[in-house]
Amino acid sequence: QVQLVESGGGLVQPGGSLRLSCAASGTFQHIYMMAWYRQTPGNQRELLAEILSDSTTHYYSESTKGRFTISEDYAQNTVYLQMTSLKPEDTAVYVCSAVIGHENDVRNRYWGQGTQVTVSP
Repeated sequence: QVQLVESGGGLVQPGGSLRLSCAASGTFQHIYMMAWYRQTPGNQRELLAEILSDSTTHYYSESTKGRFTISEDYAQNTVYLQMTSLKPEDTAVYVCSAVIGHENDVRNRYWGQGTQVTVSP
């Protein structure tokens, strides 16, 4: 059983910064990839960025490029999302996801519960 637990969300003023964390726990052999998504009511889940096991990063959201940075500490099974210059439209639930390997080369995708980020004066 693998759990992903996000933390670091909260209320921040426009222009402010937040750092989100996502820690994986449980029994597994290898983390292949971790990623951050965000979701707002009535909208599809949006992929923001992913980081591979070799620390290669990919950014997918034009609206957050240059403002959000994904990083990892895989020794601690943790991924981070540093968010700067936050805007009200960044308000969302931020969700962590991971592709994790188990015995016999079984790979599963896992999701966290999400952490709320609210950007408001």
